[in-house]
Amino acid sequence: MLERVRRLSALAIVALILPLMQGAAAQNRVVPPSPEALRMSYAPIVKRVTPAVVTVSAAKVVENRNPLMDDPFFRRFFGQQFGGPRDQVQRSLGSGVIVDPSGFVVTNNHVIEGADQVKILLADKREFDVEIVLKDPRTDLAVLRIKDGRERFPVLEFSNSDQLEVGDVVLAVGNPFGVGQTVTHGIVSAVARTQVGISDYQFFIQTDAAINPGNSGGALVDMAGRMVGINTAIFSRSGGSQGVGFAIPANMVRVVVASARSGGSAVKRPWLGANLQSLTPELSKEFDLKRPAGAVITSVAAGSPAARAGLKIGDVIVAVDSQAVDDPNAFNYRFSTQMLGGQVELGVVRAGRESKIPVKLETAPDLPRDEIVIRARSPFLGVKVANLSPALADELRLESSIEGVAIVEIEAGTPAQSVGFRRGDVVLSVNDQKIARTRDLDRLAQAGSRAWRVVILRGGQQISAVFGG
Repeated sequence: MLERVRRLSALAIVALILPLMQGAAAQNRVVPPSPEALRMSYAPIVKRVTPAVVTVSAAKVVENRNPLMDDPFFRRFFGQQFGGPRDQVQRSLGSGVIVDPSGFVVTNNHVIEGADQVKILLADKREFDVEIVLKDPRTDLAVLRIKDGRERFPVLEFSNSDQLEVGDVVLAVGNPFGVGQTVTHGIVSAVARTQVGISDYQFFIQTDAAINPGNSGGALVDMAGRMVGINTAIFSRSGGSQGVGFAIPANMVRVVVASARSGGSAVKRPWLGANLQSLTPELSKEFDLKRPAGAVITSVAAGSPAARAGLKIGDVIVAVDSQAVDDPNAFNYRFSTQMLGGQVELGVVRAGRESKIPVKLETAPDLPRDEIVIRARSPFLGVKVANLSPALADELRLESSIEGVAIVEIEAGTPAQSVGFRRGDVVLSVNDQKIARTRDLDRLAQAGSRAWRVVILRGGQQISAVFGG
């Protein structure tokens, strides 16, 4: 009798598991059929992917100055040797992934930002010098090239990250805390995270695979040994992994790498020529939408692809090539990962009716930026400014119709940083004189002044301030 019960129990277990196995097999996702299956190893995948994951070492020389040397008394009695400038080298470690046999390496921009020297260390302990080919702060990605071009290096293949699903098993490979190459595993906790606040393009894979400081720039791989993302950030109150890590999807990484391979120093992306706003529950009712999902067009630039396609203020974009769009961040990701030169179909709701509108995929027009770093003594000392164009406005997330001079970079420790200027500020006027070109600002800065009346545009609002000379 007991033996019969055991057999019945076994049959019941098989009856429960078999439908799960059949359903999973249809999706190429298999539930472990036995305790023996649970003892299976990820080692074959790890052996295949780890040679293409590297450690990135960045070094930056900083001046360590004794503030007492600003006092003439100390300079007079102790001379320049006392507490004089002493260069110190700051070093940081991150991770990277080889994506081309000739030696292209992708990593996070924040890993190498401001570095004077960058090297990589392979899994086999060999070290190589690299050059920075392209930096893209908007995605927090950078592409490096190994200077030794005689060798063919192991690479990781790209996966289609749009096919990733919540629950898929993934491995995170990198060098956390500088302890050496480390592999952790977990599942995809969420896809299409758009409210993380890490970079301009807010569309991340979330995983509970342990990611720690030093993992930045490393690979997130699937069970086929393909890269599905670049690990970039963690959510943590302690500084260590708490099971909430974020990776940049491989489809976005692919766009940045393609620009580097083509020899470009900047990433080329499609330009819509329209500004977008998130939907609120109140707006969704006004537009007669079933749910508050989509991106509302708030302005359209004349002559832009959006204008030529017939898009209008008040249109709600709900899909890009049949892929749902929940908010402007999701739209930016879906649109910017399209291939230039063709066209894409946008799902647009207008007056309660949805239609498909084709939009051409082309880059924003660019003009000579005439970039200048202001060196004259003024509140602007240390800023790099450029003439605005549709391309630069798109890069800085400004409305395409804005004209003038924009701040694109601010040197650390300069008066410009102290007074609070930010990247993306548009300088409208200085001492009641309109700033139309970068040369206008440089001329006024060199002329000097006892007081500086400055008007800038930030976040769509004009801000006026007065600074001492």
